[in-house]
Amino acid sequence: MTEVLSQDEIDQLLTAINAGEPEPESFKPVTETRRKIKVYDFKRPDKFSKEQIRTVSIMHDTFARLTTTSLSANLRSMVHVHVASVDQLTYEEFIRSIPTPTTLAIINMDPLKGNAILEVDPAITFSIIDRLFGGSGEGAKAQHELTDIETSVMEGIIVRILGNMREAWTTVIDLRPRLGQIDTNPQFAQIVPPTEMVVLVTLETKVGEVEGMMNFCIPYLTIEPIIGKLSAQFWYSSVRRGTTTENLNILKEKLATVDVNVVAEIGKIQVSVRDVLTLRPGDVIRLYNTRVGDPYSLNIGNKKKFLCRPGVIGKKMAVQIIKKTAEIEQADLESLTNEGEETL
Repeated sequence: MTEVLSQDEIDQLLTAINAGEPEPESFKPVTETRRKIKVYDFKRPDKFSKEQIRTVSIMHDTFARLTTTSLSANLRSMVHVHVASVDQLTYEEFIRSIPTPTTLAIINMDPLKGNAILEVDPAITFSIIDRLFGGSGEGAKAQHELTDIETSVMEGIIVRILGNMREAWTTVIDLRPRLGQIDTNPQFAQIVPPTEMVVLVTLETKVGEVEGMMNFCIPYLTIEPIIGKLSAQFWYSSVRRGTTTENLNILKEKLATVDVNVVAEIGKIQVSVRDVLTLRPGDVIRLYNTRVGDPYSLNIGNKKKFLCRPGVIGKKMAVQIIKKTAEIEQADLESLTNEGEETL
């Protein structure tokens, strides 16, 4: 197709010819600069920021690790779960994207208002059921709706998974998820209007050699009260606070069984090795800065913690604790402060 030159290009060409012999590379068509326009659909506005989506992904990375461990122990088989993606879409798009029949668990997100949905791919569902019934975990080739017994088995599995979800959300909210019911037809699971925005966490799941997906769908209306907490700053500060509080009692319990050296120190003196070698029973050693009747220093490990007095319990030597070192230091500090005030 022949390219038609604009009037500006013709003028530039004539000017270049009059000035001398032009080089072909010097002629470049004039391109119009266009502004980059971002398409925005007002019918489905984004309600979750990128930072909030990233925080949800981090939370469910923890959930995936816990679920991997619990399912592997329960099924006595290799199970691997990890977060594949976290997206926001309308509830109608989510319902259309899942197969029929499937395993849909309606979850009460107490103390949040509203429900969420945990959808388990049929291949994963029947692989879990086959494994628990004593099979190899291959699952059913012809997928069908769950029987009453199979539904009861999946309820037990989902309750275990919800325990992991509670632990993964603990830094944001004390979530107490409860299983409401299990459906197999997505059309019967209308927990929010079709146009309502949801956040969809897709978890790639592998049970033995069977691969599939688990989808966790949370409506915006349900998560809205804590949307401000889904930030990186709140998340990391909560993790630090939560770790200290949760592990405090455990650390105390573990430390209670640790053996430490406790030494009642009468006093100190520096002597040479020759003098130590010549010591005999009955010799007297004079200690520095120590008088008869002064309390001993009770050292725990290498630190002075208490003052004590010597004594006897039955036929065994013992010490009686008088004061804490911290109390003594505080009393000395107060006396120094009072002396300073009197001087002023």
